[in-house]
Formats: sequence, structure tokens, C-alpha cells
Amino acid sequence: MNTNIKSTKMNPKVLLVLLWVFFTVNFMYCDTLSSLEPRVLEMHMTGFTADGTVKITDGFLLGTAIMFEIPFLMIVLSWVLKYRANRWANIIAGTLFVLAQIGSLFLGAPSPAYIFYSTVEIAALLLIVWNAWKWTNPETVVPADEVARTSASTGVSIPQPMLGRK
Repeated sequence: MNTNIKSTKMNPKVLLVLLWVFFTVNFMYCDTLSSLEPRVLEMHMTGFTADGTVKITDGFLLGTAIMFEIPFLMIVLSWVLKYRANRWANIIAGTLFVLAQIGSLFLGAPSPAYIFYSTVEIAALLLIVWNAWKWTNPETVVPADEVARTSASTGVSIPQPMLGRK
């Protein structure tokens, strides 16, 4: 009986891209759904949002647009950046958005749907930060077969684990 089990680890770049897509779709749908809540459209027509606590100005709209662009950018950057820049970009952007999302819960009285989506979004962002934090540099990890070849060429005996044996 063969008890050797091979497990493959997901490419960290792919995982980060997927988590940013998941976050982005959730925050977009949350904002869309929130606009359907009673009295929200009327409030927006008066020039305010967040239960009347935030005035909608050109600066507010530009700031919101810039902030909303960051997750879209992170989808691309998570795929194209090299390890070090990628890792730090995800840690910084993820942390920024965790703080922003937590802060948004204190603007006005959030609905149950908003609290639900915020919880999902914060969980996704924490997964982004956690996975970026624990991501190790692929250039410093030496595959086991390389260790075996190196030890064989130098004559050093390194015991290999005996998987599947009792």
C-alpha cells in the first residue's frame, strides 16, 4: 500500500489575487445593496451619506474613487509584483482596508446587511494580510530534491524522512 501523499500548495500570488477579487465583489455588492435600503436614496439626494453624518462633496467622491481603486489595483499588483514588493503591498493595503472597514461601522447606524458584508470583507482582508505575512521568499526555499542532490555530491549523508513506514 502506497501511503505517500503529495500535497500541493497554492501559489501565494494566485491566492492573493483570488482574495482581492472576493473582497472587491463583496464590497461592490454591499454598496449596491445598501443603496436599496429605505431612506438611503432620499438621504443621498440631500447631499449626505452614512445616516447624514458625511456630506457628499467633490473631494469626498474623489477620495472614495481613489480608495475604491486600490482593491482593483491590488488584483493586478498581486499577480505582477515580485515577492518583496508584493508581500508588503498586500500587508499595507489589506491593513488599511481592515481599518477603513472597521471605521465605516461607526458612521451612522449600519444595517444588518452592512454588518454582515463588513464581517465578510474584514475576514477576507485578514486572510490577505495573514497570507502575505506568512509568505516566504520562493528564492530562499530549497526543494528537498536539491538538498538530496547537494548532499550526495558533497558526500554528506542527510537522513531522509521515511514516509509511510512504521
